[in-house]
Formats: sequence, structure tokens, C-alpha cells
Amino acid sequence: MVTRRATGAHRLAGPVEIGWCELVDLPVLGLFDMRAKVDTGARTSSLHATRVRQFERDGAAWVRFVAARSVGHASRECEAPLVERRLVTSSTGHRQQRYVIKTRMALGPRAWEAQITLANRGTMAFPVLIGRRSLRRGFIVNSAKRWLLKAPATGGSAR
Repeated sequence: MVTRRATGAHRLAGPVEIGWCELVDLPVLGLFDMRAKVDTGARTSSLHATRVRQFERDGAAWVRFVAARSVGHASRECEAPLVERRLVTSSTGHRQQRYVIKTRMALGPRAWEAQITLANRGTMAFPVLIGRRSLRRGFIVNSAKRWLLKAPATGGSAR
């Protein structure tokens, strides 16, 4: 069901049910159908990135990095405005300074501007982690299900 706000913008009514893993798009970065793990324990979303370098563009801080796309896709060089550097504590208790970017994120029928930390997630099964800040956009997580919005084209197996 679609409702109309006073501004005339369309908004979906009710929460969207998602599984513990879903496909997410980061269209401004040119990253589509990225395998993402939904993590209600993580505050901020995270993207697998390597070769992260800060630079200046028109007097503003930016970062350039290589993002490993999902299974079957080559890596891609991306650029995004830098929001800040933030101290993040991992689930194992390890503290690390990370670059934080803001970019468009789309999950199923919803899209929004998301803050995303850049981290080396090379040892992880999913290149993207979706945290609570993004989930508060109106999602309900069904931890018994996966790929509720769209199944990966190259099989749905993930740990």
C-alpha cells in the first residue's frame, strides 16, 4: 500500500519483512545486487573496501576505494564524500578507526541516504553488513528466512 505525505511524496505503509541476508543496491557507487548480511547488533552499515585513500575535491574531503562486488562480479573503484573518521568496535571487541561515507542505499522497495563505514570484510561471507540505523527505515527482520525480497542470480547459498 502506498500513502501520500503532505509533501506529495510517496511512502510505503507498514514495515517490510526481510530475511537475515538480502541483496542491496548502492546505486551512486555503481554497486548492485550486493549480498548483505542483516545485523541488528551492529549500529552502522559496513561495506567491504580495500585501498582506501582520502583526497580533496573542491575543498571537501573525499575517499577513493576499491569495493569487491558480489559473487561473480569484478571489483570496482568507487569515490564518495567523506562524512568523518569514526572509532568502531567490532563484535570481537577490536577497536578500529574507519572512514564513514554517506550514499544512497536501496533494499527492496525502500531507498535512503545511509552512513556506511568502509572496512576490510575480505574474510566475511558478505561484502555488506546492514546495521540498525538502516533497518529503522521500516524493516522487520525474520531471522529464520533469507532472500525474501530477491534471490541471488548465482545461487542463494551463504553461511
